[in-house]
Amino acid sequence: QVQLAESGGGLVQPGGSLKLSCAVSGSIFGINYMGWYRQVPGKERELVATVTGGGITNYADSVKGRFAISIAKAKKTVDLQMDNLKPEDTAVYYCKADLLLSVFQKNDYWGQGTQVTVSS
Repeated sequence: QVQLAESGGGLVQPGGSLKLSCAVSGSIFGINYMGWYRQVPGKERELVATVTGGGITNYADSVKGRFAISIAKAKKTVDLQMDNLKPEDTAVYYCKADLLLSVFQKNDYWGQGTQVTVSS
């Protein structure tokens, strides 16, 4: 059974840094892409950053230059380094993985979410 486990959320002051990590457990054939999304109450979940299995990255405009996503395919993990955090980055952050379970089967998985709070 494939599951995602997230870690690294917490409380940080404006201008500070946090690193989120997400690990895939269970047997998979390959990784299409993994990424991070975030959601605040009353708003839709939004993309923060994604990275393909080949290392191609994509970022929301609001985090470009401040966040960096990286993938370690052998370890089946994705990290999100968040620097110069702002109060508007406060949200629940969710890991998403688009995985190949076999040559012919793919599926999406979501983590349980981790709270990031940026406040003085």
